[in-house]
Amino acid sequence: QVQLVESGGGLVQPGESLRLSCAASGFTDSNYVMSWYRQAPGKERELVAAIGSLGGSTNYYADSVKGRFTISRDHAKNQVYLQMNSLKPEDTAVYYCKARIYSSRWYEYWGQGTQVTVSS
Repeated sequence: QVQLVESGGGLVQPGESLRLSCAASGFTDSNYVMSWYRQAPGKERELVAAIGSLGGSTNYYADSVKGRFTISRDHAKNQVYLQMNSLKPEDTAVYYCKARIYSSRWYEYWGQGTQVTVSS
């Protein structure tokens, strides 16, 4: 069973940094896409960043986070990270990790989310 567990959220001041982690388990497929989404109160969930498992794939970033956030993965630890720098109050949201895995067809799995609050 695929499980995704996020960690690293918290309360920070504007301009500070946080690193979110997503620990993935329960799959060994080699073709997958790992993504970070976020959902602020009263707003729809939005894609923040994505990273593919295949060589040559290009990372995706939402325009609102380009230049400030970096997505990365550690195959050995089965972890995906979201380094968030220069945080702004508008980055406040629950951040979710999503795995889209190809195994004869595409499957999607979500983590439970971690709260990020940026406030002075």
